[in-house]
Amino acid sequence: MDPATIIGIVLAFVAIFASMILEGGSPGSIFLLPPLILVFFGTLGAAMAGGMLKDTIALVDSFKRVLLGNVGTADALVDDIVKLAEKARREGLLALEDAMKEVQDPFLKKGLQLAIDGTDSEELAAILEAEVDAKRKADKQAATIFTGMGGYAPTIGIIGTVIGLIHVLENLSEPDKLGHLIAGAFVATLWGVLSANVMWLPMGAKLKRLSELECAQMELVIAGIINIQAGANPRLVAQKLRSLLPPGSANDKKEAA
Repeated sequence: MDPATIIGIVLAFVAIFASMILEGGSPGSIFLLPPLILVFFGTLGAAMAGGMLKDTIALVDSFKRVLLGNVGTADALVDDIVKLAEKARREGLLALEDAMKEVQDPFLKKGLQLAIDGTDSEELAAILEAEVDAKRKADKQAATIFTGMGGYAPTIGIIGTVIGLIHVLENLSEPDKLGHLIAGAFVATLWGVLSANVMWLPMGAKLKRLSELECAQMELVIAGIINIQAGANPRLVAQKLRSLLPPGSANDKKEAA
């Protein structure tokens, strides 16, 4: 689990509430049920209207992925591929069938099975790259929903404020209530802007980042399997794959040491 999103959201709320307290306000004053219902359910409804029902259903899994998802290290993946290359070089490609039982990465396992089954290298690469493209498109759609919610939320908040101000105008004959009503009216705008910039937009950005890392690792797997299938020297496989890793990786640090 990567806690960055949870920590970031909590830190942002702590900063907001601390600022309110230091200015003499109370964080509890913004927890009004009507604006909360309008902003969060109105934003969700707008997002549903702009997509397919299946996209909204998938939002639950995307939410879990943003908060709890994690991407394994590419360094460990390279080490696993190099070990498989060594075994294939020493015992032959068919020997990897037993080694597959210890492989945890489902994409790597699928690629190895295709290689063991004798799939042509070009066809193997095309099959796996098509899966990467499909994943990239699905992740893009999931991120689009969150960024869309980030766009809708402030406007929904403004609608809530307008509704509140209409209520204020209806009570001009009772001046003692106006201050409370006006403050309550602006709570909707606050939650609209707050939810967009503290929750929805950062979550959309996190999904895009997760997708980039996961797709990069899948492309690393494709390169590794193609080299294993070609019977490349394990050291050469290691050098090729590590050249694809971002600067500052664990393997770079080992080599520098």
